[in-house]
Amino acid sequence: MSKSNPLDPDDRDETVERALSEALTPIPLAPSRGTPLRGRLLARAAAARVAGEGFIRVPLSEADWQRMLPGVRVHRIDPQQRAVMIELAPGASLPFHRHHENEECVVLRGDVRLGEIVVRPGDYHLAPADSRHGRVTSREGALFYLRGTPIGHPAEALRDLVSALVPGEGEPALTIRADDDGWQSRTTGVDARPLYHGADGHSEMLRIAPGTRLSGPLPLLGDECLLVQGDLGIDDWAMQPGDYQRSVGHDAGHSELASRDGALLFVRAGA
Repeated sequence: MSKSNPLDPDDRDETVERALSEALTPIPLAPSRGTPLRGRLLARAAAARVAGEGFIRVPLSEADWQRMLPGVRVHRIDPQQRAVMIELAPGASLPFHRHHENEECVVLRGDVRLGEIVVRPGDYHLAPADSRHGRVTSREGALFYLRGTPIGHPAEALRDLVSALVPGEGEPALTIRADDDGWQSRTTGVDARPLYHGADGHSEMLRIAPGTRLSGPLPLLGDECLLVQGDLGIDDWAMQPGDYQRSVGHDAGHSELASRDGALLFVRAGA
């Protein structure tokens, strides 16, 4: 019997198996190369693990959702920063209320309707202290982040509802769209869009280009950050949209940042 021809279309399975076998054959490295390479990889992994120890990390996949109202669920991300994630079912709403502190809102999914204002994914909305909101609704359902909210503090939430009955709209709200101008280059592959600046700190949105990789101290990540869109690796953590992180150590610092497809990141830093 003649030997099979590796190019014979009738021997496709055998040809594929042979090609895979050859491709998977290990390529040995000389000790002079393999040992240093292994050492560098282990050192890099250790540095990333240590860098992540100075932060509180709250993955959205581990959210402790609680029913707040019909069609409304809340996940308390960070009680110390009065930060929550809200999920509205289509047609659900939050009651009208007055703000007693600056409340920042970032939409991750769907639509959030504040009267005539419609806030969509990647948009930012600031409701200043003493401003008043009508009902907050959503036609298609929504997932959004709030910072500076009394949700989870019943007495304060009741105060906001009752004081909304007092006439007066207070300071006007601010809405910044994801596609608005004003982006500034921060470093290679990273643009920043200022959002809020006050006595209690400042906020900005970071737009991280696909393929970006940075190493060393990363102060641009601020004290708190929330991944809004895309993918982002920080140290040893592969963040997904809705994941949140806050620094808890004075000497906390990152060692590495990387994004394959690009990312949109909300960042908050103290004064």
